[in-house]
Amino acid sequence: MVDIFLQNSKIATFKQDKHSYLLDYMDFELKNSISLSLPNSQRFYTWEHRFPPYFETFLPEGYLYEIFKNILIKEYGYIDEYFIFSLLSPNIISRVGFKSDFKDIKFPSFDIDEILSNDTKDTFNHLLNTFLDKNSISGVQPKTVALVKDKDSLDFKEYIIKTWGDEFVYLAENEYFSLKALKRAGVKIPNIKLSKNKKFLLVEKFIFNNNEVLGFEEVLSLMDKNRINKYQGSYEQVSKIILRFSTNKTTSMKQFFKTVVMNYLLKNGDAHLKNFGLLFDRDFKTIKLAPAYDIVTTTAYIFKDKPALTLDGKKIWHSKDTLISFGQKYCLLSKKEALQNYEECEDALKDSIKELENYIQNNPHFKVIGKRMLDSWQLSLRGKPLKEISDDTIRDWK
Repeated sequence: MVDIFLQNSKIATFKQDKHSYLLDYMDFELKNSISLSLPNSQRFYTWEHRFPPYFETFLPEGYLYEIFKNILIKEYGYIDEYFIFSLLSPNIISRVGFKSDFKDIKFPSFDIDEILSNDTKDTFNHLLNTFLDKNSISGVQPKTVALVKDKDSLDFKEYIIKTWGDEFVYLAENEYFSLKALKRAGVKIPNIKLSKNKKFLLVEKFIFNNNEVLGFEEVLSLMDKNRINKYQGSYEQVSKIILRFSTNKTTSMKQFFKTVVMNYLLKNGDAHLKNFGLLFDRDFKTIKLAPAYDIVTTTAYIFKDKPALTLDGKKIWHSKDTLISFGQKYCLLSKKEALQNYEECEDALKDSIKELENYIQNNPHFKVIGKRMLDSWQLSLRGKPLKEISDDTIRDWK
């Protein structure tokens, strides 16, 4: 059984019974809700033959899941979602705390400059092994959580250390410049740092607000869907979720619209339901769209990639007019506001193209991937519907 706490007060228990799961609240105070999708307005929540979407948020997947699977099966003889969650839960830092049969661990911290300067495979493996029981993060690429000492504030912060393999080479640089493009467009992003040899992208976790740990919930969980369904949905549905829950709807919808536009301009084909989320404070008085994260120009690797979710019923690279119409219908924007926000995104992309061109000149190792990114971005500036990257462009990339 996993006990759930809010500010040291036990508010609920979570347990498994064969193929079913039960969340049992201790009282009916709405402010003691675990998340937006699990309000403390009823005593029990049950799930049959599927792991609860909110708790699944904390489970590793892809690269990290394979590591957990190999270790746990060898040591315990079996593995399932509840077992992994029980193992990780005492070491999860979130708005709510967890206690299980596994003990919480006192983790060491690392100097951020040492990580940035020594971005080797050995360093990554050392960080991964050190913080393995703290890796309650999703995503398929190689990554690990690390407790890092910030050189300016001297505070300890949680960072996600991302690296890459042969399948998606130089992914750290791709994501770094893609995220910077969003920042130029006025979209909030996490604090990010690129390591000396470009092997790591350090992403500061955005749930920390001074002395408060904010709640976070993915849109996937808010739609009561599991990760297997993360590509089954639409940007219209995402906008409705944000409108339903956010307290400052105008600001959140403007941020969302710009994020969607930038995903189309950058050709990020992996903006699925797990890559949007909401942040909320202790009493749910402030609920807002989380900073943009996991933004990558995917067409640099998957040449004819398409958007992860539908918009206007289709998974294609939509035109400027379609996106502006989306802003009007679903993001609380007038036509003039939608056009202005779109143009701000285009201007940000133009400046990002100049920056990336200069970067490639000084970093020839990134020439191939960088050129693919530039070609994708420049195609976006044509202002015409782009169903797929042209065959001529792909031949040039190869």
